Amino acid sequence: MSAAEGPLVVGVDTSTQSTKALVVDVATGRVVASGQAPHTVSSGAGRESDPRQWWDALCEALRQCGDAAHEAAAVSIGGQQHGLVTLDAQGEPVRPALLWNDVRSAPQARRLTEDLGGAKFWAERTGSVPAASFTVTKWAWLAENEPEAVRATRAVRLPHDYLTERLTGEGTTDRGDASGTGWWASSTEAYDPEILAHVGLDQALLPRVVRPGEVAGTVHRHDLPFSKGTLVAPGTGDNAAAALGLGLRPGTPVLSLGTSGTVYAVSRHRPADPTGTVAGFADAHGDWLPLACTLNCTLAVDRLAALLGLDREAVEPAGGVTLLPYLDGERTPNLPHAAGLLHGLRHDTTAGQILQAAYDGAVHALLAALDLVLDADADRSAPLLLIGGGARGTAWQQTVRRLSGRPVQVPEARELVALGAAAQAAGLLTGEDPAAVARRWDTARGPVLEPVERDGATMDRISGVLSDAAALLERGTD
Repeated sequence: MSAAEGPLVVGVDTSTQSTKALVVDVATGRVVASGQAPHTVSSGAGRESDPRQWWDALCEALRQCGDAAHEAAAVSIGGQQHGLVTLDAQGEPVRPALLWNDVRSAPQARRLTEDLGGAKFWAERTGSVPAASFTVTKWAWLAENEPEAVRATRAVRLPHDYLTERLTGEGTTDRGDASGTGWWASSTEAYDPEILAHVGLDQALLPRVVRPGEVAGTVHRHDLPFSKGTLVAPGTGDNAAAALGLGLRPGTPVLSLGTSGTVYAVSRHRPADPTGTVAGFADAHGDWLPLACTLNCTLAVDRLAALLGLDREAVEPAGGVTLLPYLDGERTPNLPHAAGLLHGLRHDTTAGQILQAAYDGAVHALLAALDLVLDADADRSAPLLLIGGGARGTAWQQTVRRLSGRPVQVPEARELVALGAAAQAAGLLTGEDPAAVARRWDTARGPVLEPVERDGATMDRISGVLSDAAALLERGTD
């Protein structure tokens, strides 16, 4: 390892599929060491993971970082949002965590919305209308289906909270991740006693919400490659961490292409969308992060490519083919029981056209929500920041350009969640706003792809098929 110019920090991204750790030089933003280890996720009706896998993966990722991790002065955890982690009196998982993309709690989401004043109540109180991904719906599902697990639970955590607590020995979270639970009120920036009472959750089981810039604790374990007294930042959810990692200013739109797809922007105004399209999340440093999310993005398109026996880049102009790639149900639009739908096949339709239609269908919902995410005074001609695993794929880039009609900027930095966590850790040492740290590191630097004429006809065709097939999609395949 070459000599660093400033102190070192560790930023962690514990995602659905793996945990990554970066050791970053605070002075320059240079990544001096990195490590990564995988997780497993259950298949079938639910999507679950044993939280102990995340800890083992973190330990392995840090081991791969070598001596650099031992030199770090601070660490922060960015993690997948919404997951329900239930712990017993010894701090061990009661059962596997229910992950964000587990849609079994869709009936509970509907009932919670109806029981407590409807969508307008939830949007005004919490900033979001409950969807199956939200933690409050998962707790309601657990209480209904596994009451013995609820009775055994002595602490309720989110994925990033679980790892932070294992580092510090203290139960903490942050406003960004707490805002995705459904029981944290964005209107008061506190846990909501009415919602907690309705779902039978004692606030004493929840972590303390640490303020932006506050130290969550220090590393108290001796089995990790950290020095005694290493500071631990609050951490945050993955989207809020990526926003920090980009150094986002208000109004700059981001489209993230990962296992899920998201579109978001930082705003000075607290969001409250009663349609449920936009989740009114908090960000990690005092502003807001209105966000729309789709469950089906790169994973769904890759699955279609595999079914067709094609490389993921082997697309052809789709012509009149429409494919709604709702392989795991969907969140935007809110169709948790939906399955994929293909319309417009002809004798001369090619596999490459079907694959392009899958890309179009995945991007359509995100772009349709973009105007709802942005403030009214946002510059609609500003480049769209394209991030996530799909951002470097030519087919993804060209689809986003064609359907949006906007310039597209692809940051060169790859691990933006981990970089955002590192920037948050660096802020503890320097006193800077973490987003300002990331701007100093120039993390958003990357080529800008010029705009092309917007393909409004394809956007309209997909919207039409979606509207016409609404009853079929609501019914699913049951």
